[in-house]
Amino acid sequence: MEPEASKQGEKQPMEAEAGDPADPRDLVSSDDEIDYSVEPEFYDPTIDDVDDRWAHKQRKGRTSDAVLSCPACFTTLCLDSQRHEKYVNQYRAMFVCNCKVKTDQILREGKGKRKNRKVTAVDSTTPEVASKGPVYHPVCCEICSTEVGVFDEDEVYHFFNVIPSNS
Repeated sequence: MEPEASKQGEKQPMEAEAGDPADPRDLVSSDDEIDYSVEPEFYDPTIDDVDDRWAHKQRKGRTSDAVLSCPACFTTLCLDSQRHEKYVNQYRAMFVCNCKVKTDQILREGKGKRKNRKVTAVDSTTPEVASKGPVYHPVCCEICSTEVGVFDEDEVYHFFNVIPSNS
């Protein structure tokens, strides 16, 4: 007889639980539960001021020429940078975030005319590593691994593949 009792329970409509607006079987979608008479606020008018205070706190009072972002994923890489005097698309910085230095790779500036100098990779096991000249390490975005610049012996980051924005 118990199986018959369970069949009767299945035939009865489900009772709405406390707080449910209607029987779930009567709802077409979850939109039926949303009150559209109240406009949602997607913009916080104070968020710009909060972000500005955070950036100033990170910079510790220093001024910056630009905020630098990764060109591939737009992640912020540097809040405090200085623009190169001659090459306007290059920046240098000492304090960065979301950057990874590849210390296992060594780059050296190529020989030749000043205009045609290129930074080239050098195998760290060759005697050429001991030769004179500045040593650089590639710097990549920590999020997407895009190469964005180099790190020199003086612990200065030189960015050349970044998107600058006004600070």
